[in-house]
Amino acid sequence: MLTRRSFFAGLAFAAATSAAQAGDHPSVVYMRQVAKDMLAAHRQGTISAFLRAIQRHADLHGIGDYVLGSYRDKLPAALSARYYRGVGNYMALFFANGSRDYTIAKYEIGDATVDGDKNVLVDSTVYLITGRSYSATWKLVWVNGGYKVRDVKVLGFWMTNQQRSDFVSFMGKPDHTIQQLVDILTKMGGR
Repeated sequence: MLTRRSFFAGLAFAAATSAAQAGDHPSVVYMRQVAKDMLAAHRQGTISAFLRAIQRHADLHGIGDYVLGSYRDKLPAALSARYYRGVGNYMALFFANGSRDYTIAKYEIGDATVDGDKNVLVDSTVYLITGRSYSATWKLVWVNGGYKVRDVKVLGFWMTNQQRSDFVSFMGKPDHTIQQLVDILTKMGGR
């Protein structure tokens, strides 16, 4: 059975084919670059390698705002930069841990569509070396003149929903503060 950890490990590499084809939607071309960068991070297997790819391709502000839920208004401006870097650290640690246990055999990019909220959804398939495979749908948003990855859906749920559950659960404890969350996220990246 495909575990949550295994599919998240493979998410990092769900977007790949080697050559761009004429007529491809620009989002598909962009996802090929994401795949190239994530594959390079996978080969290194380090938090810092994944963090570089995540910082380059993820919409960390959009993700960070969403995963804080109702606690977003409690984030002081003085902690914002550290918090958004910490969101990247959280994701990088997750991918680095998963990459140690699961080897990707190949990846395929499917078609791009636009949803009702004008997000671009790019379908992909991940093939593990074990012979298992699964589909992933990447949600891209247009930010500052280019695409960024906002989310990915695997096994019927969006990754940011899991991250939001973790963050909101932490913040829901009476003795937890935004400062503590930021400190923990900062330590995840070794900074």
